[in-house]
Amino acid sequence: MPEKVVDQVAPSTGRVIRSRAPLRLGLAGGGTDLSPYADEHGGVVVNVTIDRFCYANLAERVDGQLHFEAADHQRSALVDVDGPLPFDVLPLHAGVYDRVHREFDLPRTAVALSTFSDVPAGSGLGGSSTLVVAMLEAFREFYSLPLDDYELANLAWSIEREDLGLAGGRQDQFAAVFGGFNVMEFGAAGHSLVQPLRLKEATVRELEASLILYFTGTTRESATVVSSQASNLRSGNADTLAATHQLKAEALAVKEALLRGNLDALASSVERGWLAKKATSQGVSTSEIERVRQVAIEAGALTGKISGGGGGGFIWFLVDPTKRPAVLRALEAEPGYFDFCHFTQQGVVSWTVR
Repeated sequence: MPEKVVDQVAPSTGRVIRSRAPLRLGLAGGGTDLSPYADEHGGVVVNVTIDRFCYANLAERVDGQLHFEAADHQRSALVDVDGPLPFDVLPLHAGVYDRVHREFDLPRTAVALSTFSDVPAGSGLGGSSTLVVAMLEAFREFYSLPLDDYELANLAWSIEREDLGLAGGRQDQFAAVFGGFNVMEFGAAGHSLVQPLRLKEATVRELEASLILYFTGTTRESATVVSSQASNLRSGNADTLAATHQLKAEALAVKEALLRGNLDALASSVERGWLAKKATSQGVSTSEIERVRQVAIEAGALTGKISGGGGGGFIWFLVDPTKRPAVLRALEAEPGYFDFCHFTQQGVVSWTVR
């Protein structure tokens, strides 16, 4: 294993690129973007990006070495530019660097690639995929790569799922690239279609006023839950298949509720979707998640569900804005913490510092 290195960034030649990509809330349909379901039946997901981000910083080095760093996790590696890449220390960084140079037949360049995120790993907000998108965007700017947004999202998906063998769906990469409220369709042979939702401003404001994020204090390895769901689908488990069909139906219902600005219908659909999601795998919920959900609902929340695969991370609640103070008081007594967010319309961006 390459030695952990601290503060090993060499003077750059002057080129510094930064990028950021937004994290997302999964509103409905999460799990239908998994293979084999999406390939055989077509998946539908509704999500929205929020004002929490993953960041990447890319700078040239002059000493012939690569420095990879996850600053928020205090993990780093320093290796020779032509030597083995540190997949065992920082697999996402190594995977992005490796694929970019192979995909576009580029000679390896000595760089410092550093990242950090606004939220903990395993939060259920699509963090690992968003981080890959942010790094890819930095390289797109650095090398002027000929990638459109769909190609960028698909390349990010391929790095995680095919190169690194990490289990997961397809929605996170596309949310990070496109940003905003979107309905996403996924099918066989890599088919993907992102349809922005044109919502009334009053609907967006009301939804923000109705939203509470609650961090359970427990992070989770989403791949474990996702692998269980995918395994159930591959084995022909009738209950999992029926539940996933229900998730797809609720995604369409959520789309309609948002377009009509009917937040009562939205809450009812989200609640049905949560029940269906729990039926896809035993790892989706825990006794603690169910207890906190019940505390919030008894205090006035309309519904609440885990964002992402499940097992931990953030729960998001829909609450009548007049009852939000009561729900917040109830959550204050819990071991986690609550937070608020705003929705964003912009996806991944990059800029040159010098």
